Amino acid sequence: MNYLRGFIPWIAFAAVSSFGWQWGALAGLILGLRLLWQDRKAGLAADSLILERSTIAFFAVLTTVAFARTDSGVQDYTGALSLGWLAVTAWATLAVKRPFTLGIARRQTPASVWNNPVFLHINVVLTSVWAAAFTVTAGVLAAVSAAHLGDAVSIPVQVAGFVLPALFTSRYPDRVRARMAATTGATTPSATDTQEA
Repeated sequence: MNYLRGFIPWIAFAAVSSFGWQWGALAGLILGLRLLWQDRKAGLAADSLILERSTIAFFAVLTTVAFARTDSGVQDYTGALSLGWLAVTAWATLAVKRPFTLGIARRQTPASVWNNPVFLHINVVLTSVWAAAFTVTAGVLAAVSAAHLGDAVSIPVQVAGFVLPALFTSRYPDRVRARMAATTGATTPSATDTQEA
């Protein structure tokens, strides 16, 4: 599942934050920088690295705040803030008609399908699902933090906020391909290749 690669810094942030939120933020920043460096070294175009650039921006600010004020109340809302940031990133990419999943999907598909309307539509739908999941999860996490319900509630909420859209992402392109095959008698290469987006 290559689309999860871009979320490695966020997962590390959640895991390492148990040792201190500043260390979690720093881990997210370092991993974000490493992923960007690896992708640029591999020759990936800058416009396909929207998630990576957004990740670095978030963790650069959070790391600065976390080390400057380790006792800041912001630490109680880092889960909601991180999912909120991802939501803003996803919605912004939709607003400018460059869904963030498009950059991921293009890494795994031939350039000949990049302008295929089905390929583009699939990525709009996938990014919309991720954006909605991030938005809902951020709101729920903010409520969980405000009510001081703790990790026993916030961790399952965060996991669901990633697992549910990931499951949708892994299945939706196959459904599109099956529907197209049923109506036209043929499949589209773009639908088959975007299931990792």
